[in-house]
Amino acid sequence: MNTKNNRLICAILIGAMTLSAFAVPVRAQEGERHSESPKAVQRLGRAPVNQDILRVHLDRPSAHKLPNGLTVLILERHELPTVNFSLWVRPGALADPKNLPGLGGFVADMLREGTPSRTSAQLSQEIDGLGASLSAGVQAQSSRAVVSAAGLSNSTEHLLELMSDISLHPSFPNDQLAKYKQREAAQLQQDRADPSFLADERLARVIYGDFPAAVVSPTSESVAAVTSADLKKYHDAYYVPGNAILGIVGDVQSDQILTLVEKYFGNWQGAANPGPALGKVPALGTSAIYLVNRPGSVQTNLLLGDYSLLRTNPEFPALTVMNRVLGGAASSRLFLNLREEKGYTYGAYSYFTSDIYPGEWQAETEVRNAVTGGSMHELMFELKRIQTDSVPATELGEAERSIIARFALSLESPQEVLNDWLTVRYFDLSDDYWDTYTDSIGKVDAAAVQQAAKKYIDIPHLQIVAVGDANEVKSALDEYGKVVVTDANGKPEGK
Repeated sequence: MNTKNNRLICAILIGAMTLSAFAVPVRAQEGERHSESPKAVQRLGRAPVNQDILRVHLDRPSAHKLPNGLTVLILERHELPTVNFSLWVRPGALADPKNLPGLGGFVADMLREGTPSRTSAQLSQEIDGLGASLSAGVQAQSSRAVVSAAGLSNSTEHLLELMSDISLHPSFPNDQLAKYKQREAAQLQQDRADPSFLADERLARVIYGDFPAAVVSPTSESVAAVTSADLKKYHDAYYVPGNAILGIVGDVQSDQILTLVEKYFGNWQGAANPGPALGKVPALGTSAIYLVNRPGSVQTNLLLGDYSLLRTNPEFPALTVMNRVLGGAASSRLFLNLREEKGYTYGAYSYFTSDIYPGEWQAETEVRNAVTGGSMHELMFELKRIQTDSVPATELGEAERSIIARFALSLESPQEVLNDWLTVRYFDLSDDYWDTYTDSIGKVDAAAVQQAAKKYIDIPHLQIVAVGDANEVKSALDEYGKVVVTDANGKPEGK
């Protein structure tokens, strides 16, 4: 990190410490309805920050292309004797066969379980001996697998060789697969008892239909059925250099590390294979409520969702600011309303994802059965308010400073900086994307926030999932639309 950015971090950290201060009000009575904007919570201690201080210039990584098609990004940072590697490989979870949901995740999880030259135990011993980390995984609905490694720079070559071995030569041994399947089956059983998991699963199915992103987890059937041959077939098809980007950041010399990359990844073969065509995401139907019946539950999980955007969409900054105002933090409107003013919940938030396909925008909270109806009212009140009422300049400025401060502080982490540059390369963003990011956030005005809210919170087509005891909460939900009741596995009830 250069001296200029260190000064920036210090200035923003001092300013950011005052941004979240607010007075805690007396809680309103349960079921009380708003007739106007909440006024009980006061925002205090706003610190002015000079916009010139907020400008950031990230050091550029050097970019290289090996003859086999592997893209390599190298960023030298010599402040600490450490090195971080990250390998992004398409197409992640989006190429899972219909009959084997979760296959991409299975492959990534099994990479560390053995190669022709090392057993799982030997891999663990070597990594522990280096005091390093080596991991792989695929997030649900993600278009990429990520293999990551980190350690001291004096173990750079050994760590890179281990990373290459598991990425290029996994053996998927049957004994380790059997143990993995036992763990996955137990985890899936635990997940299906979690109301948050059930809400996420149901919302994804409602929004995405037959699109690959509708799948958020494997099934018990796919866990039981997957074989080593299935894992190898997927790996051979998609773990190819034409699908991959390798990022490196740390105490390295570019020419030396590139020589090592060529040594350990240069013989990797395979042209780009994007996987099955994704097609378009389906149009959302009329707004409806999907109630997942969980008899005996004393609380209701509420999850409201809509499409967000592609990561390349120029409206990304506007949606980021809108979401921060609405529910992106503990000082945002949803939290202040439902928790601090009403006392309905421990927390209420919103967030969004974006990828090579339109991600999801979601708002969520968990509330007591008795206040399910009141919580729905407040959620809908806030969604409508951000669409119809211009965000006050002080609140907008607070949100923008918070986003910029968080971004600036993230630059202290080598892994975060590496992820930033991998994002630029993966999504083919402009080379100056992060140089102009803070300006892009700061230029979002109240009109742009309203426009983003109207576009990405499409209330007539908003999909709502509730997980709770149908006997206790269905009548409270009926007021807000057609309620479709299912069991935990999505089978309709009440017919």
